Amino acid sequence: MKKNILIFLWTLAPVVLLAYHYGPGQNNLARETTKAKIHAALNFEKKSEWLKAIDAYNEALTTLPDNEITKRLQLQLARANAQIHIGELPEAMMTMDRLLEEASNQNNKSLENKIRSSLASAQYYTGWLMRLELAEKEEWMEPIQKSRQNFRLLAEQSIKTNSKTHEDHKKNLEAVVRLARMDLSEIQALPLPKKCQGNKNVCSKCRGQKKSNQPKEGKKKEDARGASVGKRPDGTGS
Repeated sequence: MKKNILIFLWTLAPVVLLAYHYGPGQNNLARETTKAKIHAALNFEKKSEWLKAIDAYNEALTTLPDNEITKRLQLQLARANAQIHIGELPEAMMTMDRLLEEASNQNNKSLENKIRSSLASAQYYTGWLMRLELAEKEEWMEPIQKSRQNFRLLAEQSIKTNSKTHEDHKKNLEAVVRLARMDLSEIQALPLPKKCQGNKNVCSKCRGQKKSNQPKEGKKKEDARGASVGKRPDGTGS
């Protein structure tokens, strides 16, 4: 009897191993692969090899299990921050704006604040470059105002929880206010921030994004007809 049980267990072992390999084993393997890619991306960042870092983040996102939602948002944020260094500031800013909404929907306050801080910085640098590109005041004030609002919210939220973080957000808020008040000649006399270097045609890129986000004329009419009976149109908040 015992011999039959042993034989049965022996024949069952490969089935169990296969079930693990194609089930939890695959997820564990994917996590290990993702971990290695993230480690590689961080090493590339230390050497300022930003294109290689972005490639590594892309590979990490490809191998990451679908249920790792928080980790996916974190990797997308890291990739967006790396994009700033290769001249893709407006693109990174747009990605961060989307990530902020997704983190908010996940009710992940810690990640939401981290994304908001990166977004506020991107908006600040965008405003800086738009001023240097001689954009109209109404145009360059838009990202600066958004940056101010985000840093102000972060400062208000952190005032009772973390004094060091609060001071950092407060200083950033003050820097945004100074940028808005500075004369163009003062900005031109300052050294270009590291994250601004390599970014060109920021104004035209931002205009293109804004234009692509505007609903088409036919869509406006359709929304107007269904406004009283359908859902509230997206993007019509306060």
